[in-house]
Amino acid sequence: VQLQASGGGLVQVGGSLRLSCAASGSIFSINAMTWYRQAAGKQRELVAAITSGGSTNYADSVKGRFTISRDNAKNTVYLQTNSLKPEDTAVYYCNADIFVEIDYGMDYWGKGTQVTVSS
Repeated sequence: VQLQASGGGLVQVGGSLRLSCAASGSIFSINAMTWYRQAAGKQRELVAAITSGGSTNYADSVKGRFTISRDNAKNTVYLQTNSLKPEDTAVYYCNADIFVEIDYGMDYWGKGTQVTVSS
């Protein structure tokens, strides 16, 4: 099983990016899918999470600006980032709780995609 994140880049303050993370391989089901980020010199932090049923949770710092969604048929999670600020600059990682069999699951991480917001 692999997670492949994409969509990062360089954007000006106030701009937008849409991040994607696709899971591939022998997948039975996927529970929660989560975006984290890690800025230089800082600890990794949770940005947004979504359950298999579509319930969402956001960090206070991104509420109202970021939207997490998923396409279960494509095993893909998205993060729409709007009104970007310099403090959003970080490497963004996706995480997913993936079951390869009905009773065997574990956490998987993607390699990350860089988001840089210039002022």
